[in-house]
Amino acid sequence: MARLAAAFGSSHSVMLAAELRDWLTGFRQSDLRMKYFDPEGRPRSYEEVLAQAPSNIGALLTEEAITGRFKDVHEGIRRLKAEIASAKLDALVVVGDDQHELFQDQHMPSIGVYYGESIRNAGRSNARKFMWPEEWYNRAQMRRYEDDGDAHYPCHRPLALHLIESLIDQEFDVSAVNGLAADQSEGHAYSFVHRWYLKGNGAPALPVVPVFLNTYNPPNAPLPKRCVNLGRALKKAIESYPGEARVGIIASGGLSHFVVEEDLDRPIIEALRRKDTAFLASLDPRRLKAGNSEIRNWIVVAGAAVGLDLNWISYTPSYRTPAGTGIGLAFAAWR
Repeated sequence: MARLAAAFGSSHSVMLAAELRDWLTGFRQSDLRMKYFDPEGRPRSYEEVLAQAPSNIGALLTEEAITGRFKDVHEGIRRLKAEIASAKLDALVVVGDDQHELFQDQHMPSIGVYYGESIRNAGRSNARKFMWPEEWYNRAQMRRYEDDGDAHYPCHRPLALHLIESLIDQEFDVSAVNGLAADQSEGHAYSFVHRWYLKGNGAPALPVVPVFLNTYNPPNAPLPKRCVNLGRALKKAIESYPGEARVGIIASGGLSHFVVEEDLDRPIIEALRRKDTAFLASLDPRRLKAGNSEIRNWIVVAGAAVGLDLNWISYTPSYRTPAGTGIGLAFAAWR
């Protein structure tokens, strides 16, 4: 029978596609237009965030401090790529979120599984263009697309169909996605995994199973306790797949953003170490707004990985403006 051989987590922020000079200066403009929420889920302005910035924010924004964090996260990416390659997987389940890339508000599934033979990522020449005011930001966003034309990445259709059937048997009503429209390509949660971790890793043809979780868009984001149960159900589904196969699972996204919230991130990381799914299930969904919502993807993977040990995690609270805005950038591997 198949087994869940490894699990991983990775941020996929535009920060990871941006250059050091953008970290040093660019976000101080772009973050003026981001959406922010307080711990009760109420919208707040940049000015309100600024008024509550950490008292030591000046020390966190020196060129030396930002450059050190930039180097740390790129070392984290390098290490995670090696971890994925060394797992010698036959398939990788990618738990990510869709931000109006495949799904729109007319139909926004809470949970979906893609079971096509392959999934397309567009080449930059024919990808949708970004129209943010900052040109550097547009360039960084475009790095999610392919350098040399469209890429059609293989998917593990038999495993995906098995996951759908098993999840339904376990009383999860999932949307089944069999392909993309002609003008669509995989969302950034999935293209980040392909472009940063699987390409040039000795296994460019590693087949994936994209799992969609609606983290961002009301009214049907799954509760944290539902995410834990989904992870458990995915583990059961993977391990009931017939035949010998080493399967991995990866959470794409998170941790806290667009304000760095170490008081949220660090207890979550400790819960991951302890395999404390009860703590993760009890998280207040009001704190999982905007970018924070992608923590749900990590909760799913934590639920699946209870039989594995978290043997490495890199966490970098990446402050980037005087308001303390930024992202808790994290990379992890369970074995």
